[in-house]
Amino acid sequence: MHRVPMTSEGAQALREELERLKMTERPHIIQAIAEARAHGDLKENAEYHAARERQSFVEGRIQDIESKLSHAHVIDIKTMPPGEKVIFGVTVEILNVDTEETRTYQIVGDDEADIKKGKISVNSPIARALIGKCVGDVVSVQTPAALVDYEISAVKYL
Repeated sequence: MHRVPMTSEGAQALREELERLKMTERPHIIQAIAEARAHGDLKENAEYHAARERQSFVEGRIQDIESKLSHAHVIDIKTMPPGEKVIFGVTVEILNVDTEETRTYQIVGDDEADIKKGKISVNSPIARALIGKCVGDVVSVQTPAALVDYEISAVKYL
């Protein structure tokens, strides 16, 4: 498997989730299974089956996070000298050339993307159009509705 770009904040969030799953969730589930077993017949024991299902989900998520972290190429944009070029991890302000509407996005890894928080995946069409461009450049992005032109008005290495 190839290396996957991830911001240092995204990697830290995954490490914190992994710690919580291993140190809090896993012991609670083990306790719940033990208590459910103590109630007797496991065939018709809803608590037991619910706890086993939760255990399966948590163990799967732990494996998923460990895999992501092992393949992560963590990039801390704050350690790089600021510039005007759009690269992974930067926060970019773009201006819709037609509507003059301004938007601000941080370009992040797939797992970190959250449009409501202004974080877009490096693999999204808009990020792919922006990567490698500089302040003042105009890029065209194919949206479901039409081809939209954006001017890069600012690049921040936050």
